[in-house]
Amino acid sequence: MDILRPGSSGPAVAEVQAVLRALGLLAEAAAPTDGVAGAPGDERGVFDAATELAVRHFQQVRGLSVDGRVGEETYRALNEARWSLGDRLLRYDPERALRGDDVRRLQELLLELGYDAGRADGILGAETEVGLRAFQRDYGLNADGTCGPATLRALKQLGRRVTGGRPQLLRQSASLVESGPHLIGRVIVIDPGHGGDETGYTAGETTEADLVFDLASRIEGRLAAAGATVYLTRGRTGGPSAEERTAFANDAGADLFLSLHMEAHGSAHARGVASYYYGTGSGASSTVGEQFANLARREVIARTGMLDCGSHAKTWDILRMTRMPAVRVDCGYLSHPVDRLLLLDARLRSTVAQAVLASVQRLFLPAEADPPTGTFLLPTGG
Repeated sequence: MDILRPGSSGPAVAEVQAVLRALGLLAEAAAPTDGVAGAPGDERGVFDAATELAVRHFQQVRGLSVDGRVGEETYRALNEARWSLGDRLLRYDPERALRGDDVRRLQELLLELGYDAGRADGILGAETEVGLRAFQRDYGLNADGTCGPATLRALKQLGRRVTGGRPQLLRQSASLVESGPHLIGRVIVIDPGHGGDETGYTAGETTEADLVFDLASRIEGRLAAAGATVYLTRGRTGGPSAEERTAFANDAGADLFLSLHMEAHGSAHARGVASYYYGTGSGASSTVGEQFANLARREVIARTGMLDCGSHAKTWDILRMTRMPAVRVDCGYLSHPVDRLLLLDARLRSTVAQAVLASVQRLFLPAEADPPTGTFLLPTGG
């Protein structure tokens, strides 16, 4: 689809505005002054300043990149926001999975009741169907995996049963402890950002795509030396889409997914390291992803001395569509002279690779054996 931005007009803009009004983010448009749509004074279907502000607010709340424009990801999120639980029948379709806020609410209710419905990501997949069928059997309903009126009434009649923390966090934390502290047999997918025609920021003769591929290769060697099975989502010249990257990780049955980027910004002050994990900002999140995002960011900061820009919940497809904990790490700003000087140094990239190795190993260690940040050492490998 064409990106909608300030100045755009037409039915697609009107549709976006209708959703924003339904969500309470945009005031009702003025009625046409002479009864003719599109007449002077009629702002419906025109991407004006108020629409841009509403889009920015929506993007901020939904964990999207905040740019005030409506591209594919924002448009899809707006469509998903239309649905409330009970608006439609929810049923698993392996060919075309249902998406929406109603699906996410169903997942949250099942998780709160102690049923493993997978991650509350708003995508009705096989894990959600299994959790829904288990609930229906336990409650004496027809276990058909369809959330209709009877199932919805049963869900609303029951209160939260899991206590002592977020249910998904308790489940995933227990799974980590039970899986053991070693990396042998772990499948880890490293995703060098950009690639192909999308080279990212250019620093002299070096592109962001080249630098993150070099960094990914260094991480690959170190993880492999520690016993993990490691795959890269692209080669030196490839440029797969976000859908292809996440599908690759899902097909590989990965235990962990790490996407690597180096940023650029028009502000002369933008610099530092940030990490991102799947989260909606309203409680639904990848709990292990959040834990790993914090570990990776802190290890990189401790070993490089770069500025700490924090960890943040986002609903980007690269984090949402993966079936395993997924994290994106922005390793610095090539547009900032200090960060650029560091990132162009191969020794710094080796240090970042060692930091990632340490954070992956720490993720699988029990709390009592977890060393302080910046002190964990493993063989450097390849």
